[in-house]
Amino acid sequence: MQSANGVISGDHTIVFFDLETTGLDIAACDIAQLSAISGGRSFNMYTLPRCSFSDGASRVSGLTVLDHTLLLHGRPVDTLPLRETVSSFITFLRSFHRPLLTAHNAKRFDCPILARALEECSLRQEFLQVASGFLDTLQMSRDLTPGLVKYSQVFLVQIFLNKSYEAHNAIEDVKALQELFHTWRPSEEMVLRFKFPLQEVLHTPERVRP
Repeated sequence: MQSANGVISGDHTIVFFDLETTGLDIAACDIAQLSAISGGRSFNMYTLPRCSFSDGASRVSGLTVLDHTLLLHGRPVDTLPLRETVSSFITFLRSFHRPLLTAHNAKRFDCPILARALEECSLRQEFLQVASGFLDTLQMSRDLTPGLVKYSQVFLVQIFLNKSYEAHNAIEDVKALQELFHTWRPSEEMVLRFKFPLQEVLHTPERVRP
């Protein structure tokens, strides 16, 4: 069910989130963009990374750094320090009832990177007081639609929504994922099956996106 205040599943509000980073090494890459959406309310902030972008990350996201300025497709974007960005994200989450953070490949990529940022910014406990957990739609999609040749979000959007979108821009990714989730309409039982806590990924070995 969806309302103006968010997507409700059982006793949780589904909040879709995504990160754009400087690369795929979850132990070393930095966050450059953090976006989220639930219902008609969205969050989108950029932060200046401390390390350089890999060629592959810049190619797919359009993000680069020049003279200590973050550029998106060559145009400057406003940035805030990482701690302020993450703190603002927590404030956004506070406006929802028991937010369940949902991302495609959350368990192997977005969640470990967010967990590291929370530790670095000393915001882990504050986050745990707000968020009810995480949900990985990559794992869910494999259960919902077995037998597909691949399970990237771009491919799933093409199959189920019959369209393309500006992938690897975090705010566009979360919009597409919310629409995809509404099309799937997973049961509460399935949501609970693929839900996991932040603590489950705090010591996850280094992995990258599939």
